[in-house]
Amino acid sequence: MLPPLMALAEPTRLAAVSILWDGSEHCVCELMKRLDATQSRMSRHMQTLKQAGLVVDRRDAQWVRYRLNPAMPSEIRAVLEAVIAAAKPEERVAA
Repeated sequence: MLPPLMALAEPTRLAAVSILWDGSEHCVCELMKRLDATQSRMSRHMQTLKQAGLVVDRRDAQWVRYRLNPAMPSEIRAVLEAVIAAAKPEERVAA
């Protein structure tokens, strides 16, 4: 349980998972744009999320596409859902 929580402790990674929460596959180029991150920075963050078992990737020509890990255990998914829900009010205050 600890690796996924550690991965989510970084704001950019939490924001990336929040984007992926819609259930769709997203290109790293889209994540870079939406999160104002360089390609190398975004790749490092996504690798951390992948190693924590939160996301899976698929190469599509020159880009990599990410989505939530469909094999994620239900207890991790429940924690992830709670973390994302808890982060949303904070985002509204900061905006």
